Amino acid sequence: MSIGIVSGAYIAAAILFILSLGGLSGQESAKRAVWYGIVGMALAVVATVFGPGMGNYLVILVMIGVGAFVGQYLAAKVEMTEMPQLVAALHSFVGLAAVFIGFNADIEMGRIAAMLAAGDQAAVDALTGFAGKVAHKTPVEIGILKVEVFLGVFIGAVTFTGSIIAFGKLAGKVDGKATKLPGGHLLNASAAALSVLLLVMYMSGAGSWTLYAMTLLALFIGYHLIMGIGGADMPVVVSMLNSYSGWAAAAIGFSLSNDLLIVVGALVGSSGAILSYIMCKAMNRSFISVILGGFGNTTGPQMEVTGEQIAIDSDGVAAALEDADSIIIIPGYGMAVAQAQQSVSELTKRLRAKGKTVRFAIHPVAGRLPGHMNVLLAEAKVPYDIVLEMDEINEDFPNTDVAIVIGSNDIVNPAAQEDPNSPIAGMPVLECWKAKQVFVSKRGQGTGYSGIENPLFYKENTRMFYGDAKKSLDELLTKIAP
Repeated sequence: MSIGIVSGAYIAAAILFILSLGGLSGQESAKRAVWYGIVGMALAVVATVFGPGMGNYLVILVMIGVGAFVGQYLAAKVEMTEMPQLVAALHSFVGLAAVFIGFNADIEMGRIAAMLAAGDQAAVDALTGFAGKVAHKTPVEIGILKVEVFLGVFIGAVTFTGSIIAFGKLAGKVDGKATKLPGGHLLNASAAALSVLLLVMYMSGAGSWTLYAMTLLALFIGYHLIMGIGGADMPVVVSMLNSYSGWAAAAIGFSLSNDLLIVVGALVGSSGAILSYIMCKAMNRSFISVILGGFGNTTGPQMEVTGEQIAIDSDGVAAALEDADSIIIIPGYGMAVAQAQQSVSELTKRLRAKGKTVRFAIHPVAGRLPGHMNVLLAEAKVPYDIVLEMDEINEDFPNTDVAIVIGSNDIVNPAAQEDPNSPIAGMPVLECWKAKQVFVSKRGQGTGYSGIENPLFYKENTRMFYGDAKKSLDELLTKIAP
C-alpha cells in the first residue's frame, strides 16, 4: 500500500473520529456515532498494518486476533454497572503501550548511536522501518525525539498506575477513601521535580537509566495521586485519565511520526480534559482541587442531621402515583446495580398511559461514569425527549407532585446548599425535596458511596421505599394497572 493511499486513509479515519465525537453529544445520534468510530478505527488499523515499512505480519495478525477475541469476550460479559471500571482498565493499556513504545524508541536510538560510533555506516543505511527513520534524523531531531519519548513514557506511566487504582476503587477492590502517605502533596511534587531533573540528564546523554528511573517515579505519582482522591470524585478521575491516555497516544504519534495517532491522541486528550472541566463545574469544584486535594476537605464540623427516616410500602407509593399529575424520576448508581432500568421504563410507560407527565432528571455526575444513566435509560427504551439534564429541570421541582429517587445520594443531597462545612458544599444538586412528595428507593439506611449523610431522607415530605430497586419497582408495578 503506497504512502499516498495510507495518508488518504488516515485523513478519512480522522474525519470519522471527529464525526464520532460530535455524534456522541446527543442520544439520537450516538448509535450512528459509534459506527463512525468503528469504521474509522478499522480503516486506521488496515492502513497501518499494510502500509510501507511494516513487517512481521504473522505476529501482527495473531495479536489482532487475540485482541479482537478478548474485546468481544469482555463486551459480551461486562455489565453496564461494571463499565466505569472497564473504561479505567482500558486506559491503563494505553498508558502501558506508551511506556513500551518509548522504551523501544530509546533502545533503537542507543543501537544506532553504537553503530555510528563503530563507524558501521553500511549497517545504519540498511535499517528500515522506525529504526530507518531514526537513523536519518539530524542531532536536533534526535533531541526532539528524546523529549517526545520522555514525555510519552512519563504520561503513560502515570496513566497506567493511576488507571489501575481507579479500577480498583470503582470495583471495590481498593478502599474508596482518600489515602495519602505522610507528606502527601510534597511527595508528588518532589517526584515531579526529580523527573524534570532526570529529563535534563537524559537530554545531556547521561544514559537510559534516567528514563527508567523517571518511569519508576511516574508510576509512583500515578499510584499516589489517585489513591489520594476519594471515591465520589472517581467519575472526574476516569475522565481525567481518559485525557491522559490521549496525550500519551499523541506523544507516541510524534515519536513514531504517525500523523493519525497524533490527531486521535489530541482529540481524546482535549475531549477528556473538556469533559473533566464540565464535570468539575457541575460539582462546583476546581479541577486542581479534585486532582490534588481529593474529596472530603471540610473547614469545620458538619451540620447534625436530626429526625428519623420514615418508611413506606408499595401500596402507599402506588396510591400517591395514582393521585399525581406530574412525576420526576431521578436515577442513580443504585438503579444500575439493581439492573432496574427495565422496571423503571415499564413504570414510566404505565404512568404516561394514564395521562401523567413523567420526566427524568439527570445530574452530570450521576453514576460512576459520564452519561451512565443516559445509556441505561436508552437501553431500556425510555424516550429521549423526557430525559432532561439538571439545568433544564431543576426549577420544575416546586410544581411537581412526586419525585422518585432511585439509588441516588450525593446528587440529591440538600447539605450541598444548607451546610457550608459539608464535603459537597456548593455542589449543584437536583432539588427534589422541593416537590410535594419524595420517595427514595434505597437498599437500607447507609450513607452511600461517598459516606456523606443525606438530610433529604429525614425531611417531612420524604418517605423511604426500602429494598432492592428492581424488586421494589416490580412489586410497585403489580399495584399499577397497565
